[in-house]
Amino acid sequence: MNRFSLCVSRGIARVTEAALGPYQTAVIRIGFSATWLLFLLRELPHRHELYGPDGPWSWTLAEQLIGTNGAFTTLMWSDGRFWFESVYALAILASALLMLGWRTRTMSVLFMVGVLSLQNRSVFMGDGGDNVLHLMSVYLVFTRCAQVWSLDARRASRAGAARARGERVTDRTGPVLWGVLGAVLVAVTLAGRMEGEWLIPALLWTVWGGQALWWLAGRRARSGETRILLDVVANVVHNGALLVIMAEACLIYATAGWYKIQGSRWQDGTAVYYPLHLEYFSPWPALADLLSASGTLVMLMTYGTVLVQVAFPFTLFNRRVKNVLLAAMITEHAVIAVVLGLPFFSLAMIAADAVFLPTTFLRRLGGGAARARDRFLRRDRRTPLPEPRGHESPESTHVGFGA
Repeated sequence: MNRFSLCVSRGIARVTEAALGPYQTAVIRIGFSATWLLFLLRELPHRHELYGPDGPWSWTLAEQLIGTNGAFTTLMWSDGRFWFESVYALAILASALLMLGWRTRTMSVLFMVGVLSLQNRSVFMGDGGDNVLHLMSVYLVFTRCAQVWSLDARRASRAGAARARGERVTDRTGPVLWGVLGAVLVAVTLAGRMEGEWLIPALLWTVWGGQALWWLAGRRARSGETRILLDVVANVVHNGALLVIMAEACLIYATAGWYKIQGSRWQDGTAVYYPLHLEYFSPWPALADLLSASGTLVMLMTYGTVLVQVAFPFTLFNRRVKNVLLAAMITEHAVIAVVLGLPFFSLAMIAADAVFLPTTFLRRLGGGAARARDRFLRRDRRTPLPEPRGHESPESTHVGFGA
C-alpha cells in the first residue's frame, strides 16, 4: 500500500510540477502554424474561390448550414469583401507570429479563430490534413507550447536576468493587447455574433479572463501562493491537452489502419497502385510509373502501410520499436507529399507525429539549428563592406553610414 501511495504521489507531482514535453509541444506549434501559413500563402491568389465571396459554396448556403450545425466562423459576421480580406490577413499574421512564438497564448487563440473561420466557411474544401489541423488548432490553445524555441522564451529569459540584476521589468504590450482583444470580444458578444455552439465562445472568454487573472497574480498578489496555484492549474491543463493530442494521433492511425484492413484492395496488396495512376494525384507521372512498375514493391508498400498504422499505437511503451515505426510513418508522409502531390496533408501529419519524437533527438536538432544560425551570423558579420566608387573617399562613405 505504501508503494502504491508513493507511485500515486510521484505521478501527481510529475503532472502538477511542470509542463511536460516542452520540445514536443514547441515542434507541433511550429509545425501546424507553418503548415497553415504556407497553405494560406499558396492559396492567396485563389482565396476568393476557396473561402470568399466568389466560391461555389455561397454565403447564403454557408449561412444555412451554419445555422443548422452552429459551427464557429467569423466570416459569417459579414459578407463584405473587406471583412473577408481582413480575416484572411489576420489568419496569416497569427500563423506567422505563433510559429515564431510571440505572445503565444494570444496568438494560439487567434490562430484557432483563423483556422475555424476559414474551414467552417467552406466545409467541402478540406481533406484529411485540414481535419487534423482543425482539431489541433483547438488543442494548442490549452498547451504551454512556448517554453522553448520561441520569442516568449527569450523574452522571459531576458526578463529573469534583468530581475536578477535588480532592474524593474514592465510589460506594456501584453496589457494593451489584452485590452484591445477584450474590447473586441465584448463588442462581438453584445452584437449577438456569438450565437450557435457555446464551446468556442466559452473558450475565448475563459482564456481572456485567465490572462487577466494571471497578470493580477503576478503584479498584485502579496504572496506567491496564488501564482503557484495558477501555475499548477496551467501545468495540469497543458499535460491533459498533450495527452489528448497523443491520443488523437493514435486514434487517427488506428482508425485508418483498421478501415484499410476491411478493404479488398488492401487485402490483396494492390491498393497503393490505384492512386498513383489518378490524374489528380499524379504531379510526377514518371515517378508514379516507376514506383508502380514492380508488383512486389506495390505489395510491400500496401501491406507496410497497414502494418505500421495498426501497430503504432501498441508500440508506444517500447521506445526503440516506436521510434522505428515513427521514422517509417514520417518517411511515408514525405513520399506522399512528393509522389501524390499532397504537401499540406503530409506536413500536418508529420507535425502530429512530432509529439512522439524523443526529447534527446529534438534537443540535438535544436542545438544543430542554433549552431548553424550562429555560423551564418558570424559569416554575415565578416562580409566586407563594398569599396567606395568613383571619387568618393572612405571618409565620406563612413560619414554616410553614420548618418
